[in-house]
Amino acid sequence: MSHKVLIADDEPNILVSLEFLMRREGHQVLLARDGVEALELVRRERPALLLLDVMMPGKSGFEVCQAVRADEALAGVKILMLTAKGRDTDVAQGLGVGADGYMTKPFSTRELAARVREMLG
Repeated sequence: MSHKVLIADDEPNILVSLEFLMRREGHQVLLARDGVEALELVRRERPALLLLDVMMPGKSGFEVCQAVRADEALAGVKILMLTAKGRDTDVAQGLGVGADGYMTKPFSTRELAARVREMLG
């Protein structure tokens, strides 16, 4: 089943590879290059899943996640944080602001695809 997936990351190579992976999995893909754009797209497009980088210009992934969770209209949006920040405190902060999952970079595309299927299942 096709879902709308928003990928928010300021690294062009990551955007391209994640877009390819999500399209191959059959999803409709939206792209945001910073936190402000990500928040605007989430509010306008209401994706089923937001793949969210933590370190982005404009607003951090933590700030975007917190804003999405504060908006009742967006309660159904699943959030998977993807980041190089893998310390326990970073994971705890991500989950603390309302992320549904947290994966550290680098990750395997197979592992990410499985996690997305699980979250959208």
